[in-house]
Amino acid sequence: MTQLGLFAGPQAGPAGLRYIDDFVEAAAEGDLIGRIAALPLQRFQFGAFEGNRRVASFGYRYDYSLQRLAEAEPIPDWVLPLAHRVEAWAGLVGGSVRQVLCTEYDAGVGIGWHRDKPHFDKILGLSLGSSCKFRFRRRSGDKWERHTLEAQPRSLYMMGGEARSQWEHSIPPVEARRYSITFRTMKQA
Repeated sequence: MTQLGLFAGPQAGPAGLRYIDDFVEAAAEGDLIGRIAALPLQRFQFGAFEGNRRVASFGYRYDYSLQRLAEAEPIPDWVLPLAHRVEAWAGLVGGSVRQVLCTEYDAGVGIGWHRDKPHFDKILGLSLGSSCKFRFRRRSGDKWERHTLEAQPRSLYMMGGEARSQWEHSIPPVEARRYSITFRTMKQA
């Protein structure tokens, strides 16, 4: 496991970023990919724009038209044991994961620079099917501080602290079809 800790320097990655290889076994990965592929995935909608990745949201979804969170279908039963395992790895209380996003990226599809919506707190992502470059950046004066994490298939990352609040992240176009399951906790009111 790679732990990018509280006092990590820029070469080590953003503070609050954690990563572990082989979070799930190859057989479980195949099953998860099959389950995601069988979902009624829709192209990602943000306002009048449509992304190339296909997604299904559970628990909550962000409605870009209304600019607020909206309830979505409940988190599927097949995701719950994995969500509990993710929570345990992250040191979170059981039931902390309140939103799940299943995503399919075809070859040549990525996601631009962004921060997840402020309603969410911890962001955890399980990478499936193929590797990706998980890029981070934050402004430092008139330059950008940058870090790239090579997320391997079956790996899990967590963004909290500065990695979540001060850094943007993106994924350049992937070379082969990739799936991910993103687990989000909610900010306390």
